[in-house]
Amino acid sequence: MHQAKSAWLRYLLLGVGCASVCLGVIGVFLPIMPTTPFLLLAAACFARSSPRFHAWLLNHPQLGPLLKSYLNGEGIPLKAKVLSIGSMWVSIAVSCWFVPWPWVRVLLVAVALAVTVYIARQKTRT
Repeated sequence: MHQAKSAWLRYLLLGVGCASVCLGVIGVFLPIMPTTPFLLLAAACFARSSPRFHAWLLNHPQLGPLLKSYLNGEGIPLKAKVLSIGSMWVSIAVSCWFVPWPWVRVLLVAVALAVTVYIARQKTRT
C-alpha cells in the first residue's frame, strides 16, 4: 500500500488508526464490541500513514496474530464471525428501538445486512 502524500491526510489516518486500536482493545474486554474490524481498520490506516505503527501493530504479541492470519488469507475464526455478527445485530436492534425515524431504521438494517453478508462470505479459519 502506498503512503499518503499529504501531511494532513497522514495525520488524519494516524489519528483514525490510533482510535481504532483503542476501540479494538476495548473490544477484547467487552463481548458486545468487535475487535477484529477495528484492528483491520487500524492496520489499513497505519499502512497509509506510518510504516512504524503498521509494523508495531502487526508484530504486537496479542493483536498481531489476529491481523496476520486475516491479511495472509487464512480467514476469520468461526467464533469471531459469530460474535461479530451477533453483537452487531443486537446493537442494531437496540438502536432501532430508540431511533424514532423509520428511514434511519431501514438504513441501519441495510448496513447490517451488507456487513453480515460480507463477514459470512469471508473464509472461515478452523
